[in-house]
Amino acid sequence: DMLGSQAPLGGPSQCACLDAPQPAVRLGLSSVRTIGTDLADAIVASRDADGPFTSMADLARRVGLTADQVEALATAGAFDCFGGGRRDALWGAGAAATARPGQLDIATFDETAPPLPQLTGPEQLIADMWATSMTPDIYPTALIRPRLAALGIVAVTDLRAIENRTRVTIGGVVTHRQRPATARGVTFLNIEDETGMVNVIVDETVWQRHRRVARESGGLLIRGMLEHTRDGVLNVIAERIERLHLGLHTRSRDFR
Repeated sequence: DMLGSQAPLGGPSQCACLDAPQPAVRLGLSSVRTIGTDLADAIVASRDADGPFTSMADLARRVGLTADQVEALATAGAFDCFGGGRRDALWGAGAAATARPGQLDIATFDETAPPLPQLTGPEQLIADMWATSMTPDIYPTALIRPRLAALGIVAVTDLRAIENRTRVTIGGVVTHRQRPATARGVTFLNIEDETGMVNVIVDETVWQRHRRVARESGGLLIRGMLEHTRDGVLNVIAERIERLHLGLHTRSRDFR
């Protein structure tokens, strides 16, 4: 089902990912901006009934898409299986969207783009976040790892090699903020970088001191004491919290 595991829009010979020797997790079409479940269902139904789509215009003609919807799918990389890159797909999206349901399949829609550069890593990251609010290929901290390393910020994967009760600075995206009723004012954060995730424990005094940054920032730098628990879990006991500027908006699961 393309809602949960996105199959290619084109035929098997058009998408090299089907030849991959290992399983792959694919993002569902319903998660792309402006698409939603109903339209994703319609795309799946059309593909199953009439066969794989052969082009962006073929998809627009068979299903009915607005220019915004074609552009969102192009930005998300849904048309990579037709060849070219995301810039190429965006170039032809406007023309492809003029194909409408009920038209005979005889019109020619030129989706051929002039030679265009591939998206850079930062550009692809921004495109993914805009289109799907996720980064399936490039994690934000990977793009700034040299700068983080120069500042002495430790990657999560390297924390296990550091001795217990050592002060460290970590940095990454906030994925969760929790304050259980039984925690007596303690807030728990999950900080994730491109190598893994670590728990951060913030007592009430530190939270109140850095409340605005800690609550509102998508990325954080945490200075604190590393704790190796007996069951092998790594925690950082926060002492100082600063904003980590990632250049994009991220969302976390907060206080649920």
